[in-house]
Amino acid sequence: MTDSAAVDPGSLAGALAETHRAAFASGGVWSAADFAGFLSDPTVTLHGDARCFALVRRIADEAEILTLATRPDLQRGGRARAMLAAACDAQRAAGTARIVLEVAEDNLAARTLYDRAGFTPVARRQGYYRRGDGSRVDALILARLL
Repeated sequence: MTDSAAVDPGSLAGALAETHRAAFASGGVWSAADFAGFLSDPTVTLHGDARCFALVRRIADEAEILTLATRPDLQRGGRARAMLAAACDAQRAAGTARIVLEVAEDNLAARTLYDRAGFTPVARRQGYYRRGDGSRVDALILARLL
């Protein structure tokens, strides 16, 4: 877990935005200002660093993984799996009962990661993600009890 108070949020937010943009080249990326907002939100926790990170928002006894991103040159090395496990472990330790996330239906690598981590589909958002070519992809809402 990164202590955002010990790191300049502006430079960290920019580095997170850069990794996010590279990891999600198909669109829907967040700006440095978006990340700065997350880092200043007391309900949001950053796990990891700008190379591989998870942002998790906790409200009451439920948490949502807002995003999980790994720099493309570091993908396929187990970092995202380890980051997901660390985020879930931290939420469990904090008393969170359930953790949810959404994933594009066509993101097979992410869906495999989440399936192996024990997440199961609970809902669908029709046409939620817009691709660069204008096409739409459903979002799957996945959940896991902690």
